[in-house]
Amino acid sequence: MDANHDTRFLLELDTASVRHLAWLCSAPPLLESSRTFRPRDSLPGDYRQRLRHWDTELTGMPEALQPPYPRRLGFYAERLYGVLLNDLLGWPVLLHNQPVRDHGRTLGELDFVVRNLREGRIEHHEIAIKYYLGIRAPDGDCRWYGPDARDRLDLKVARLLNHQSLMTHRPETLDLLAQHGIAGPLTSRLFMPGYLFYPGGAQAGVTPPPYVPGDHLRGLWLYHREAEATALRDCVPLIKPHWMGPWRQAQAPEASAVRAARALCCERQRPQLFARLAWRPELGAWTEVERLFVVPDGWPELPGR
Repeated sequence: MDANHDTRFLLELDTASVRHLAWLCSAPPLLESSRTFRPRDSLPGDYRQRLRHWDTELTGMPEALQPPYPRRLGFYAERLYGVLLNDLLGWPVLLHNQPVRDHGRTLGELDFVVRNLREGRIEHHEIAIKYYLGIRAPDGDCRWYGPDARDRLDLKVARLLNHQSLMTHRPETLDLLAQHGIAGPLTSRLFMPGYLFYPGGAQAGVTPPPYVPGDHLRGLWLYHREAEATALRDCVPLIKPHWMGPWRQAQAPEASAVRAARALCCERQRPQLFARLAWRPELGAWTEVERLFVVPDGWPELPGR
């Protein structure tokens, strides 16, 4: 399925949660490894018909797709991923957010333990929705930071591969699984969709790590001093959980909302995410064509770090 066709389908969906779920189904990962899981490789041929039905009919829509939507992006993504597993793939979820403890000390958590009916096995799935901005460090290396610059792509990937995906090999986890009638260790699957944002101003020459697949989703980022009104024309600020895209709306973008969000970036010293929109008459809506972060001028060396 080509990316343009995926985008057209997503933008046809009016219900935000259904559009977010559809994005989860088709979004490419930011990590390619032997453990990477791409949901669309396992989805049934009629999954889009089901999504269209939920978009237009309340009857039969899973409760997890109904408002209110949580603001915490990770929690919301897991909620949607549960729908993807249970209602679209038809794979029973046996455990969800199960902590692993050793004498009261928490060692980690299993996001999902699921019965993969396609492969006939029980699997451990870890999911993370991530957004990283690339910058060239003084030593010449390319580094990828999250909007909260304490988060870094290389550190997250190392933790996924060397800790989280190996949790079911620990004796404490094996004992926990046995209590639920599950024999481990389990096959681990990692799903980390998201965006890499490339510098659009003074920074240049940023390249992704070799483990990021070539079809990853991309955006731009600018320093606050570079983000004048022309750079943010036809943009709207995106508020969580609507970072899962793409965005669409009936009304035209308002410059006042952009000014307010840009001011927040400076006042709170926090990166702000925007979507650039274009009018699509065939959809009767303004739809996302690009997304970009505006970051404080001192980013990633923010106050208090």
